[in-house]
Amino acid sequence: MIDIYTDLIRRPLYLKKIEPYIGTHLIKVLTGQRRAGKSYILKDIANYIKELKPNARCIYLSTETGDGRTIKTSDELYNYVHSHLMDTADNFVFIDEIQEIESFESAVKSLFAENCCDLYCTGSNAHLLSGELSTFLAGRCIQIQIHPLSYREFLQFYIMENSVQTCLLYLERGGLPFLHSLPPEQSFALEYLRNVSESILFRDVIAREKIRNTSFLRNLVAYLADNSGNLFSANNISKCLKNQRITMNVQTIITYLQALKNSFIISSVSRKDIQGMKIFEIGEKFYFEDIGLRNCNAKNSYFDDSAKILENAVYNFLTQQNFTVYVGQMGVKEIDFIAEKGQSKIYVQVSLSIADKITFDREIGNLMNIPDNFPKYIVTLDPLIRTPLPSGIICMHAKDFFMTEW
Repeated sequence: MIDIYTDLIRRPLYLKKIEPYIGTHLIKVLTGQRRAGKSYILKDIANYIKELKPNARCIYLSTETGDGRTIKTSDELYNYVHSHLMDTADNFVFIDEIQEIESFESAVKSLFAENCCDLYCTGSNAHLLSGELSTFLAGRCIQIQIHPLSYREFLQFYIMENSVQTCLLYLERGGLPFLHSLPPEQSFALEYLRNVSESILFRDVIAREKIRNTSFLRNLVAYLADNSGNLFSANNISKCLKNQRITMNVQTIITYLQALKNSFIISSVSRKDIQGMKIFEIGEKFYFEDIGLRNCNAKNSYFDDSAKILENAVYNFLTQQNFTVYVGQMGVKEIDFIAEKGQSKIYVQVSLSIADKITFDREIGNLMNIPDNFPKYIVTLDPLIRTPLPSGIICMHAKDFFMTEW
């Protein structure tokens, strides 16, 4: 029922996450931004299962190609799956971009209740499992977010060695997997990124969220790209856009920001007080899920925005490493990121260059004032790292920080 896909580059990080749940009575849901690689990972899971169980019945259905394009309703999905099940084999069902099928929740609930197959699906919306289905499936599903390529994966896909040049290329192109198949000229990459950006905005934001003011939405995306890493609230975004003669009320901005987050285009990061550990309700930062899409939407040049791009890339890396990330607040001083995982924690300052003594002393000083002994990092693009460093502070070039595993 499904071929072994021979042209896939395996992404072990996600296979390792899904492996413990293969064959369990749980629905496996892969979510993430469109074109981040969910479909290929879904196919690779099918590959892996066929390696483990050569006699398994694997049913793969894409709502964008083949038979899947004709399936529009929950009943059609249910009937299609049942017509392809085998009584004499272990059945595995893979449904790509399941949110394109109207009321798919009903079919999922029925298939799960019948325990007739091991079900895997992907979706490009953060609320894929919401409402009634979320209540029904509480404790019955595992949800894994698929990110664009990490820097380590980028090197694997492009068959490159870790170097300053490859790090800069990653910061320029980002991590959408298909880019490695294109000619090396940046013009091809930029055209592809613009097309993907338009597709995501139209299919996953404008159409799905019923956005009316598409012109404002695009202006908002460009504004967020130019100001990624700045502290904002919906109220001051409204004021700043008004200075550009773009008027929109605060509630609409909140709605549009949520729509962009639902489609995994951006993430919001709250501030956390380092000493009191209080999370501030007002003021947050926004980062793009993919650096390449951030760059193609920005009006500022890549060279002018290098510091913002590096900070965005560091945030993405920390989330790829399964950290929960906050912006650190310590009085009037700021720590770029507090990254927490279980009982462990790291602090990270991001600085394009620390060659200037004033910058170096400021970044070191902020970290030195943190009253605990968790590891503290400065991530930079400086080719030479200043020494000596105070005890407990580690300064790393981005290319090496991105290769670290926690």
